[in-house]
Amino acid sequence: MMSPEILLLLAVLAGPNPGPPRPREYPSLEQRTIWSDVCVYGATSTGIMAAIQVRKMGRHAIVVDPGRHLGGLTTGGLGATDIGNRAAIGGMSLEFYQRLRAEYAKAYGENSPQVAECHDGFRFEPHVAAKVLADLMTEYKVAVFLGERLTRVRRQENRILYFETATGHRFPAHVYVDATYEGDLMARAGVAYAVGREGNQVYGETLNGVQPGRPYHNFKVPVDPYTVPGDDASGLLPGIHPGGPGEPGQGDQRVQAYNFRMCLSRDTTNQVPFPKPPNYDPQRYELLLRYLQTGQYDGLLGHVPIPNHKTDTNNNGGFSTDNIGGNDGWADGDWRTRERIFNDHIDYQQGLMYFLSTDERVPEAVRRSVAEWGLAKDEFTDTGNWPPQLYVREARRMVSDYVMTEHDCRGHRVAPDPVGLAAYTMDSHNVQRYVDETGSARNEGDVQVGGFKPYPISYRSIVPRERECRNLFVPAALASSHIAFGSIRMEPVFMILGQSAGTAAVLSMKHYYQPVQAVPYDELHERLLGDRQILEWKASMGVQPILPGSLPGVALDDQDGYATGPWLASSSVSARLLGVAYLHDNNSDKGKCSLLYKPTLPKAGKWEIVLLSPPHANRASNVPVTIAVDGETVAVVRVDQRDASQGGRASLGIFELPAGRRVSVTVSNEGTDGYVVVDGIQFVPAE
Repeated sequence: MMSPEILLLLAVLAGPNPGPPRPREYPSLEQRTIWSDVCVYGATSTGIMAAIQVRKMGRHAIVVDPGRHLGGLTTGGLGATDIGNRAAIGGMSLEFYQRLRAEYAKAYGENSPQVAECHDGFRFEPHVAAKVLADLMTEYKVAVFLGERLTRVRRQENRILYFETATGHRFPAHVYVDATYEGDLMARAGVAYAVGREGNQVYGETLNGVQPGRPYHNFKVPVDPYTVPGDDASGLLPGIHPGGPGEPGQGDQRVQAYNFRMCLSRDTTNQVPFPKPPNYDPQRYELLLRYLQTGQYDGLLGHVPIPNHKTDTNNNGGFSTDNIGGNDGWADGDWRTRERIFNDHIDYQQGLMYFLSTDERVPEAVRRSVAEWGLAKDEFTDTGNWPPQLYVREARRMVSDYVMTEHDCRGHRVAPDPVGLAAYTMDSHNVQRYVDETGSARNEGDVQVGGFKPYPISYRSIVPRERECRNLFVPAALASSHIAFGSIRMEPVFMILGQSAGTAAVLSMKHYYQPVQAVPYDELHERLLGDRQILEWKASMGVQPILPGSLPGVALDDQDGYATGPWLASSSVSARLLGVAYLHDNNSDKGKCSLLYKPTLPKAGKWEIVLLSPPHANRASNVPVTIAVDGETVAVVRVDQRDASQGGRASLGIFELPAGRRVSVTVSNEGTDGYVVVDGIQFVPAE
């Protein structure tokens, strides 16, 4: 197995690679200056779509990238696409997924398991995605220059004239698109940006900054954080930092964790064992070992099936593939810094898989379940079957005339100049691991709040302020607060924004090379619609939310609860009673799924508590619901979710409850005899 250093060399440091055939009008790399109408920096799926759109509109475009991997995360392991709402995906982004489905139908037949498993193209093998993108680039004659690290940007006032790379090449263009996840060209061009989490006060948000107390992907039981258990003088275990998390809602420079989206196989004829990295250190997993030895094994790896017996494997639980805190310095880091961080993430994650599958101290059941898997032998064959793309969930974010915020996600503000829709939950992974007030290890930063309809992304959020740069688009590191970026940052949306940027780039040239900020929006809007982009969410397009505020009393959606265990979402229009979906336990993992609600009651008094759970014959008849005040159990009520007599609004009783956030209601699947479903909880004044 190749060492991390060799993998990094292949994935990031390799020299120029010709890529797909170049049209004759482009000069070769032997020439120092490579001219184009539109120069895209970043061979992510975002950048590729931007360049293709420019070519479709009859202008010259090239893609320049510091590494040798094409497609970014879309071809780098994310085979189970994070969508939000399929009906919000249009244009070339949708075409890409349709082509993926067609690729499986062509290879295996329309009625094959592979076509069914690809979920209309949204679940796919990395090498198939790479082929589809390569075919698109060849079809539209997109020239690609790889191994070109940005070193210098030459400006004239507020316009980029050209940029230079470490190979000595110069790339002049009329318009530029920064399609990197890090916003490298944007930063070099002197455009304002943010790194880390803003405080809630900056944009009047509620989910930004430090977010302690959230249970997502956290430890379910206390775990000692010290090298010698119980001895704080012995120092902290690796990955834990001294000090607390910070004040709730306070901003900081921390960035949500990175990992690699592994493509694993259970097919013994198509797998290679998890390698032992050269810098393997089992002490990095001592905290995990202690957690496992408490009896906790709640699915450490998020396996999502993709065609041909493979997975897209992601982070899951309190200690998993996310290298929490390991990405500090990546966003603004130079190439040497990123090299070090990249290698450390390889060491961490390969070491994690090796530890879980081989260390005899790991409980046998865990060891056996992990060892069933291996790296897919036919994926990432040029980088030792390891993904070449680090999952950079967030790095720099531009600051422009319109910054997308939580208010846009929730629909409290609507951008009047949309260039695409976003639809995913506001989703941040953990950013830090620390010692809490009880002396136990704790993760912080994971926020998952949804329940809103697809919403528009402003054109002004993908262009800088004109005084900073007049010929640059930034569709990936766009202007967004940390928490809103957690909703926007999905690959289908990045492709949508890439296409919109390419369209606007050509229009800016059409109008005598006017600043990109001055592109006539009406003309842009018309062209985007003509290219099948979706810019407005209409009632006929999909499920509309039933808002909590439309119900009497205090109503909380399933997304407002603190979830533990592998709950699944469903969005049956006829069944849901609140929000856009409901949660169910898939009638499995009994005793491992719970949903905790902590309402803010406006006054003390008598309240009727109602569990919203659409009834069905396959539901459990004995769902335990625990009501507590200040942590003391008041009642445990068993709910028959098969009973349709109350229309799915099961009254748990009337209780004398205090004001504020002192009440908790917990729904569990412990000992249940069918599907457990939760759509929400309602507190109705009974006086």
